[in-house]
Amino acid sequence: MANDGETKHEIISLLEPGHTGCAGCGQSLAARLVMEAAGQRVILTNATGCLEVFTTQYPRSAWEVPFIHSLFENSSAVAAGIEVALRAMGRWGEAKIIAQGGDGGTADIGIGCLSGAWERGHDFLYICYDNEGYMNTGFQRSGLTQYAARTTTTPPGELSWGNPTHKKNIPMIAVDHGCPYVATASVGYPRDLMRKVKKAMSVEGPTYLQINVPCVPGWGYESRLTMKMARLAVETALYPVFEYENGELAKVRKVKEPKSLEDFLRPQKRFAHLFKEGGEPQLAALQQIADDNAARYHIFD
Repeated sequence: MANDGETKHEIISLLEPGHTGCAGCGQSLAARLVMEAAGQRVILTNATGCLEVFTTQYPRSAWEVPFIHSLFENSSAVAAGIEVALRAMGRWGEAKIIAQGGDGGTADIGIGCLSGAWERGHDFLYICYDNEGYMNTGFQRSGLTQYAARTTTTPPGELSWGNPTHKKNIPMIAVDHGCPYVATASVGYPRDLMRKVKKAMSVEGPTYLQINVPCVPGWGYESRLTMKMARLAVETALYPVFEYENGELAKVRKVKEPKSLEDFLRPQKRFAHLFKEGGEPQLAALQQIADDNAARYHIFD
């Protein structure tokens, strides 16, 4: 475990540059912010996915803290095992534990292990980097893919207008498991993201943070627009940003100047089919999702 500055070289960041993430990668930006907020005294587990692949190409690693690559489905189970082991060794308190996964490894493949860890009350922070698809393996649909989005497994055509399902509400599933701190964040708001990481790590018990991280190739936008796309998702209410503490809604990020949903959708190739003839009902459905979020969380009040 890195500590007290005893490293072989000067640390630029706990997630150092030189990895193979895409230019404008929202996930790499978010992970770097997470590590800046978490500090050195952490142990990471990471499910298979983009973040694991582009930061740990053998024999190199961009991580300056202990990092364990788990299977796709069991990042949370490995984190739970580390917690139990540290307690058994009398070393609990020497480091915090952060389990990481993408939306596929969280909402789909890993939800069973995650539910079990939450049910047992293991003390670690789970972070879901939500880029709304299985981006590492070719842009397939996940349980957190946005409605009507084009993916390689939900291609639009004569019989389809893209993804037919809605995002799973993993934050509320976490709340219903009794997690004492549950929050969503966006890489477009770095200070808010870092504050939530610190808050989650200060709370005893299982905590959950879901971060919206735009994906340049998966969403199909220009790499220079990552921060703009992240903020537009929030400013349209399509991605609400909030905190729950002990089961109660504690804080919501308000939007003073709402943006048009079209401003968010048009720059993305995954939604290009909706602006062709016949796409009006799907656009209306997406607008309704945003409107429902705004009403539920009083985002524009």
